[in-house]
Amino acid sequence: MDRKELEAKVIELVAMSYNKDAAELSTSTSFKDELKGASVQMVALVAEIENELDATITLQDAAGCETIGDLVDVVEEEM
Repeated sequence: MDRKELEAKVIELVAMSYNKDAAELSTSTSFKDELKGASVQMVALVAEIENELDATITLQDAAGCETIGDLVDVVEEEM
């Protein structure tokens, strides 16, 4: 999976976990400022990433991401 495919998949998973339209999200979307999700949504997102992408990431690493692009970087490192 190349970077663009990974970005698209992570955006799709974020959209599903945060109940957003994937078309409105990008790698520069901020979790804190734009998504304003609860921690339970981040837990669900981490679980989905692990299931869909076979990448083991910690909740702490995911929660430390400011943007979707930061999360893509973390996932890419673990694949």
